[in-house]
Amino acid sequence: MSKIKPEPISGFPEFLPDEQITFDWARDLIRRHYESFGFSPIETPAVERAEVLLAKGGNDREIYGLHRLAEDESGGDADLALHFDLTVPLARYVAQYAGQLAFPFRRYQIQPVWRGERPQAGRYRQFYQCDIDVIGDRQLSLFNDAEMPAVISGIFSEMEIGPFTIRINNRKVLRGLLADIGLGDDEAEAIRAFDRIDKIGRANVAEQLRQLGATDEGVDRLLALAGGTRSTDEWMEWLEAQDVNETFAEGIAELRTVVEGFRAMGVPEDHFRVDPGLARGLDYYTGTIYETRLDDHPEVGSICGGGRYENLAENYTNRKLPGVGISIGLTRMLPRLFEAGVLTPGRSTPARVLVSLFSPDQWADALKIGAALREAGIPTEVYAEKKKLKQQLKYAARKGHDLVVIAGPSELETG
Repeated sequence: MSKIKPEPISGFPEFLPDEQITFDWARDLIRRHYESFGFSPIETPAVERAEVLLAKGGNDREIYGLHRLAEDESGGDADLALHFDLTVPLARYVAQYAGQLAFPFRRYQIQPVWRGERPQAGRYRQFYQCDIDVIGDRQLSLFNDAEMPAVISGIFSEMEIGPFTIRINNRKVLRGLLADIGLGDDEAEAIRAFDRIDKIGRANVAEQLRQLGATDEGVDRLLALAGGTRSTDEWMEWLEAQDVNETFAEGIAELRTVVEGFRAMGVPEDHFRVDPGLARGLDYYTGTIYETRLDDHPEVGSICGGGRYENLAENYTNRKLPGVGISIGLTRMLPRLFEAGVLTPGRSTPARVLVSLFSPDQWADALKIGAALREAGIPTEVYAEKKKLKQQLKYAARKGHDLVVIAGPSELETG
């Protein structure tokens, strides 16, 4: 019988033990920070109805459908698909259990998601997202918008991944200006084009906007939001001086409130800045939006993003449930940090200690030592193979154990 060649599936990552331990460390750190702000854990199924995923900004070319290899006549799985993010399933969850939840509902969720994107550096078809969201009942204070970057600032500071910037904008700024330049009816397409400015350049974005019907003057006004080296206060002053329309003005006022909230919560000035060129491509964002990048490693790309949505659960209920959230794409982020040398995987074992097997007839003693160390709270591995001590020491060095216990007859006799 021929053997199947073991090989990875493109876009579906897996880590070696030292990388996985670092991944788990980062995931636990994120979880701890989320819980310190009072967010409660939930988990939703990997599968949702396809129509639900498509209704809120999903791209059908990127959504994986679900079916069995051998379908029966019922075709019962035909309308099911794997979720592409955790926000859309959250909307269904909140609407379903609204009567049993306390609002504002604060949740965190750490699960894998699936997107049929073209695999490339930092882009996978399966990856973990680490989300927090606050959902209100009919209304939600902008204080919650200000709190999100405070959480993220604490996480990335403790990770020690170098200087980073949380960029912030408000979708109403973009929507107001797009309406003013005649692209209100093509708002979603215009925002998606504008969101790609770093990838395809200003000239290509300008051409796409003209194809949607924008004049040269309108294109220039929109592109004026992108780029530049203004500080947060300079951008706010410039934006507040623009006379556009009511939607634009409302976005600027909300942006001002959120920035003041950052400062009240002690988020360092060098951890955030207003960037009116930030768009975020997903359709469901309606207000504040965020994106985080590493200052010294722009090639890593976005490591965190999110924003506010006024009524994500509208497909399920007439009850208005506004929310704001932010997400860390952990699987996408860590390999890029490894490649950039920002994070270095450590040991490939969680055990601090290796108990060596001095001789085959002392295996029971080695097991007892291991049990005693574990009872004392020290993660311990016992070496059980009949190998020379030199080989056992090489094994410990390769795995990264801090200590090796070598207990011969004299040590065992003296205790």
